[in-house]
Amino acid sequence: MKSNAFKYLFAIFVIALIGFAVYKIYNDKENEKNNNIVTESKNEEPKILNDLRMGIVEFDTMNPILSKNKNVQEISKLIFESLLTIDENYKLQNCLVKEWSKTEETSYLLKLRDDVKWHDGSKFTAKDVQFTIDRLKEIPSIYAYNVQHVIGVEIIDDYTVKINLDMPVQYFEYNLTFPIMSNSHYLGQDFSNSNINVIPVATGMYKVTNVDGTNITLKKNQNWWNWKEKNTKIETITISIYSSMGEIYNAFKIGNLDLVTTQSLNVEEYIGTIGFNSKEIKGREHDFLAFNCNDNILSRLEVRKAIDYAIDKNAIISNVYSGKYYISDFPLDYGSWLYSSEAGSIGFNPEQSKQILIDNGWQYKNKVWQKTENYRTIRLSLNIVVNSENDKRVAVANIIKSNLETIGINVKLINVNGSTYYNYLQNKNYESILTGINSSISPNLTTFFGENNLANYYNDESLRIMKEVSNITEENVLKEKYKRLSEIYKLDVPYISLYNNRATLLYSKNLMGDIKPNNFNIFYNIENWYREF
Repeated sequence: MKSNAFKYLFAIFVIALIGFAVYKIYNDKENEKNNNIVTESKNEEPKILNDLRMGIVEFDTMNPILSKNKNVQEISKLIFESLLTIDENYKLQNCLVKEWSKTEETSYLLKLRDDVKWHDGSKFTAKDVQFTIDRLKEIPSIYAYNVQHVIGVEIIDDYTVKINLDMPVQYFEYNLTFPIMSNSHYLGQDFSNSNINVIPVATGMYKVTNVDGTNITLKKNQNWWNWKEKNTKIETITISIYSSMGEIYNAFKIGNLDLVTTQSLNVEEYIGTIGFNSKEIKGREHDFLAFNCNDNILSRLEVRKAIDYAIDKNAIISNVYSGKYYISDFPLDYGSWLYSSEAGSIGFNPEQSKQILIDNGWQYKNKVWQKTENYRTIRLSLNIVVNSENDKRVAVANIIKSNLETIGINVKLINVNGSTYYNYLQNKNYESILTGINSSISPNLTTFFGENNLANYYNDESLRIMKEVSNITEENVLKEKYKRLSEIYKLDVPYISLYNNRATLLYSKNLMGDIKPNNFNIFYNIENWYREF
């Protein structure tokens, strides 16, 4: 009996051992299979998509010299080309021009590229340049300013033109950044009433293949002259037409758009703060306080410096612009390669402001700063002219008033309507004025340092430099000249730069590549952009 029991137990043990071995082998194979699946999943390359999706509102026309739409102006940089263009640091670069020279104070000679074709296959020639400038002088266009001093375009040969001006224009070459139109395609067309659905012909890296009430389609221009230098991965760009920015924000939020530009200060209210990338674009809308340097009080450097130290720019941006604008220290402080941040503002320091006045003989008595000169008592106060129709600037002026009154400088705000404000600017009959300009893409500082500048400011050195820089081509020398101008601006304080506006480029986390927008062009480096899926 014991022998049989032992046999049964042994048999059961063997069966269990075999079962365990079978289970172990099966389990190991399953684990290996699962590990292979995970490994394959980890090693799987993301799918690359060669299309880009954008949106547009208030679409009017794809003709860039007629359109007043900011989105069209952005997109047209991909379709149309200019004689010269601007890089991401606001340096001037050749485009349809191979070389150019300033032959006289009012004449420019341009040698055009001879390897450029229009999207319809015809050759780009000097006639197209002449045709475009003639049209810009005839029609209302955002580019009319660029050619306002052009009095004639001479065609020397098919690929050489001479542009003549009616007066010297500092940095005129920067004006040659308007889109060139095809003479053969557009000749005879009514530029005063462009058809919204007309498909344009241009020379750029993309061409328009469809325009309707819903979408605009761009396709890669296989015959573009510059593919040897740049070869974009994006084959197709679809631009959907929307009725409002709210619709665009919603489409971006749910993943139907890859790219959106906005100047909204509260865009987060529409799309939140996560699930996308963004790049800030420093704008060229530059606000500043201009002093009348001929005024009895403001002609005194210590007064201008004291005011500069007393203004809290951070408080202005925080309270008026929700913290979304940039503090600015100089008119070229919008990304220009010629701006040196080393010569920034002197900063907010109200105690230093008061000390400067004390060091220069001012005393604070009876709630007013005063000093005696030639047996006569001078009291310090300030009038600031502000446009009452501009709510933001009125708010800024009130903060400046509060800042200055905190250190004992009495301030009166002169709130005037738009037309009266314009007269103040034209006649320069103010003590100080809160104003602003849309800075040029060129480094032209005539508004600030020219002979008829807004501050009635005179400085021999700055005037000399202003004349010199027009004819300097050496970059290092030019940069040193502009660095000195920014130092003079800081030392003499004829103006107090306050802030620049800001735009934002929002883009999908699936959009890859080197994305470096500026206020002139958002599509720099598009040749290495692509979408992952």
